[in-house]
Amino acid sequence: MNIRHLLSASDLDRRDATAVLDTATEMAAMAGREVKKLPTLRGKTVVNLFYEDSTRTRISFEAAAKRLSADVINFSAKGSSVSKGESLKDTALTLQAMGADAVVIRHPASGAPHRLAHWIDGTVLNAGDGTHEHPTQALLDAYTMRSRHGRIEGLKVAIVGDVLHSRVARSNVHLLHTLGAHVTLVAPPTLIPVGVTGWPADVGYDLDAVLPGVDVVMMLRVQRERMTDSFFPSEREYARRYGLDADRVRALPSHAIVMHPGPMNRGMEIAPEVADSARSTIVEQVANGVSVRMAVLYLMLGGVK
Repeated sequence: MNIRHLLSASDLDRRDATAVLDTATEMAAMAGREVKKLPTLRGKTVVNLFYEDSTRTRISFEAAAKRLSADVINFSAKGSSVSKGESLKDTALTLQAMGADAVVIRHPASGAPHRLAHWIDGTVLNAGDGTHEHPTQALLDAYTMRSRHGRIEGLKVAIVGDVLHSRVARSNVHLLHTLGAHVTLVAPPTLIPVGVTGWPADVGYDLDAVLPGVDVVMMLRVQRERMTDSFFPSEREYARRYGLDADRVRALPSHAIVMHPGPMNRGMEIAPEVADSARSTIVEQVANGVSVRMAVLYLMLGGVK
């Protein structure tokens, strides 16, 4: 890979994105071994710098780095000098002084990883910044689609729900377009971002009209913690119009799969029986996240440039 940082899905061209997916396939093969570790990043230090709560992403990056034999430092804003008012820049300078080779950052402010990349010499990996992007989530989603369908080129993907606040949606739109998929965003008008006409995706408001023609339907969590206004009448009304229930699943083509980046609001954007069905890849996505993040760390820190 010819990039120093992974800040946006747009940083990856088709060749680099395909290299990550191909490498992740090799990394996934290790999961069946008795010893799951590689010595590739021995002597490297990876810092997980998380200013927002996270379960899947933080643990996934930690597992990925440890399986590659890197030293891992987990930094949480809670219980650190950040709670005393330390700025991101001063924290960055501290990490620089400690010799961090890579910093995985999640931050509530959009653009924080870009600022961090100017302050340290190591590699910066964006693990989610505000409502901006989450590139490794898009990579693991693409990997999951390819694992199930055997390809990404030509797939029709519907991304449904709270697009306005979703960094996952933004990254997926850019990456899937790069890899040749056709994306349709489906949401209430109030949850479609301003400027979406500049995105490489179609926009629809009727979920029932879109479902019969898709290969993948990706449901997004309604991020109520980021909502300061009323974007829809009620949770019941949202579920009625945009929730994926058993009746709507029956309208999908027989080969179509159901995805969700998690965590889920069961019963709101997705029904429990759908989330736990054979069509669902939600658990697979979590497992695939470790393989994909191993691939990213390997290619950026230890692999062939």
